[in-house]
Amino acid sequence: MSIHNQIAARLGEVRERIEAAARRAARPDASIRLVLATKAQSPDAIRAAYQAGAREFGENYVQEAARKRIALADLADLRWHLIGHLQTNKANHAVQYFELIHSLDSERLAAALARARPMPPAPVLIEVNVAGESSKHGVAPDRLGELIGAVRDKVAVMGLMAIPPAAGGTEGARGHFARLRDLRDRLAVTTGLELSELSMGMSDDFEIAIEEGATIVRIGRAVFGERPAKH
Repeated sequence: MSIHNQIAARLGEVRERIEAAARRAARPDASIRLVLATKAQSPDAIRAAYQAGAREFGENYVQEAARKRIALADLADLRWHLIGHLQTNKANHAVQYFELIHSLDSERLAAALARARPMPPAPVLIEVNVAGESSKHGVAPDRLGELIGAVRDKVAVMGLMAIPPAAGGTEGARGHFARLRDLRDRLAVTTGLELSELSMGMSDDFEIAIEEGATIVRIGRAVFGERPAKH
């Protein structure tokens, strides 16, 4: 089977798993957006996924997204998400390249995005460090409300994003996903913002994330296979 056919087959399997998880949660599968994580993947692999029906893709680095946008410029309805950490000095490019930035974690970054794109404000998700891991970016849960209050007039806060600790395994992630959903529900009331998006769940745990309320899942390996060794 060719690489293109393998990607198409895996994408079909992932869609079936999304639909099954949505049924278990009594949710419409249309309420869940599939963003394919393309870090280190070639433009050819992305094109294969596009030809199989995928339209939303997530990149970790602004520079890598810029190269791939050029290589895939003929795909007019391809939509890019920034799913990795964003440095403030890349804000100007980020607001040009990405439909949604998943990794806002500071007032300083929000101010940089607002300078780069005052109107309409850049759509963002706030990254939450749900387990307080020193190796990860994101705002602490107990500072989330404060940060939303500080940035809501600078960017369009659409919801929250989190990556749970790998050590807990797939079921261990469930508690972190549920906590993020509960944080969203509480802050939607206290801030008056809809906060409709929850970006959580990757290849190993996206079904659990959907059961706990994810509206966006970020999946790479389950569609593209193992990431190339050198990036």
